[in-house]
Amino acid sequence: MKLSTRNQLPGSVTAVITGEAIAVVKIALDRGAEITSAITKDAAQDLGLVEGTRVLALIKSTEVALAVD
Repeated sequence: MKLSTRNQLPGSVTAVITGEAIAVVKIALDRGAEITSAITKDAAQDLGLVEGTRVLALIKSTEVALAVD
């Protein structure tokens, strides 16, 4: 599969925390960092995401905002 998304980070799912509509997916990247993704519960189920699933995190964003007090 070819994708235009340039930020492609391979890793493995370390946790899936499912709520009523959203699933929070924690991913240990192959390069040592960890990222978290919030996707729909249906998407997580459709992808069969469980601990240990190999994934490719695709990041396409125009903004990343952080704030501290």
